[in-house]
Amino acid sequence: MNLIMLSSIIKESVDAAIGGSTYQHSRVNQWSSSVVENCLGQLTKLGKPFKYIVTCIIMQKNGAGLQTATSCFWDNTTDGSCTVRWENKSMYCIVSVFGLAI
Repeated sequence: MNLIMLSSIIKESVDAAIGGSTYQHSRVNQWSSSVVENCLGQLTKLGKPFKYIVTCIIMQKNGAGLQTATSCFWDNTTDGSCTVRWENKSMYCIVSVFGLAI
């Protein structure tokens, strides 16, 4: 998996969905769905033999802590993941993409 390309797809998806918006709790579901769907759409257009898993966390910047971790049992030569932390003045968006070779 090309991590630079994946990172670019994730960043573009977040920018398209959230951009310069200010955090609004009522829009978080819409934003996260849009980010995930856009990422998956761009990934499937690549036509690679992978199954993809995309997760999205959107959190208001309010001083609270957040720790995430993942662990995978897979073939390191074919499978991989990429996580991007995006932020603006009012929120964080953490997106992870897992690609599993078919």
